[in-house]
Amino acid sequence: MGSRDKEVHNLVDSVPITCHTWNADMTQIALCPNSTVVNVYRKAGSSWSLEAELKQHGQRVLGVDWSATSNQLVTCGADRNAYVWSKGKSGWEPQLVLLRINRAATCIRWSPDGKKFAVGCGARLISVCYFEEEHDWWVSKHIKKPIRSTILSVDWHPNSVLIAAGSSDFKARVYSGYVKEIEEKPTATVWGKKMPFGQLMAEFSNGGGGWVHSVSFSPSGNKLCWVGHDSSISVVNAEHENAMVTQKMNFLSLLTVNFVTEASIISAGHDCMPYLFGFDAAKDGLSLLHKLDVTKQKSSAGVSSAMDKFRSLDKKATVESSDLECKLQSTHQNSITESRLVGGARGSATGFSTIGVDGLVVVWNFKALESSISGARFS
Repeated sequence: MGSRDKEVHNLVDSVPITCHTWNADMTQIALCPNSTVVNVYRKAGSSWSLEAELKQHGQRVLGVDWSATSNQLVTCGADRNAYVWSKGKSGWEPQLVLLRINRAATCIRWSPDGKKFAVGCGARLISVCYFEEEHDWWVSKHIKKPIRSTILSVDWHPNSVLIAAGSSDFKARVYSGYVKEIEEKPTATVWGKKMPFGQLMAEFSNGGGGWVHSVSFSPSGNKLCWVGHDSSISVVNAEHENAMVTQKMNFLSLLTVNFVTEASIISAGHDCMPYLFGFDAAKDGLSLLHKLDVTKQKSSAGVSSAMDKFRSLDKKATVESSDLECKLQSTHQNSITESRLVGGARGSATGFSTIGVDGLVVVWNFKALESSISGARFS
């Protein structure tokens, strides 16, 4: 079901969804229904059918990502393991990754070139994993300093070398993930010239006390955005000597953020509502522009029905079960836990998807949102 600006799918019977990812052409989606299993669905016309269940993890899956380059899936979980899944003739085949960690793996992302991926964990480190052809296995290198707590999110720079990480020590950091064994020496960026593996390129704090739930590079890689548990959103512009701007919101904290273009950002979280933010690079200004889920107007009959409810309560000492239901005036009925750009990479995406504790997968279309919301622009 859905409307002109969004498609709403309930694939897991309202079970909370932990994480999700799409294949390159959006004909398949992989998601975790808050369990040890990852479900892979395939689109057939306007409906979705379960194609495979990836069962390898011993504890809850916390991260999943689909490489647009190699068509491989990676998963990680609370069992401290990560697997690379490749589609073979007999189905999806897993290969264990040597993470060498002693705490839960919390987040995972492929690099844009598909040669490696980064895994954040509760062991206060980032594992940068790559395939070692000589021994035919996936190995990892560790980035440790100066991380003081759990890594909650990671994101790759467009050059597939730099990694942004958000942590529960209230910091957002940019590291070098250059692996000399599999790639050429990187060229200089606005974040720095020398990039040996594990080099801390930048470290930021908004001055508050919020865990950094999500980080995102801009399409050029010259800006970094993150959201914190103190209901804040921050942007750093490396082109302007790491000038930073922070906005404290008057609603519940944001959990996920994505740069859409150099000037537009989408974010969502405990408020059950996606928001559009604008960034003015010339002034290093950040502002909340629009709610992207238009509030439904209550009918005028609501007054009389409320009066009828109290009359019924007074006469019969009971109320109808429908009267006790509380429905939010938004598509998602519980926290939005993750968002993903769809229909293209950053800078060319046609929309974004959100998942939530309510078990819904919602796909939002940028052009339709621009038509339905006056002044909204994603380009």
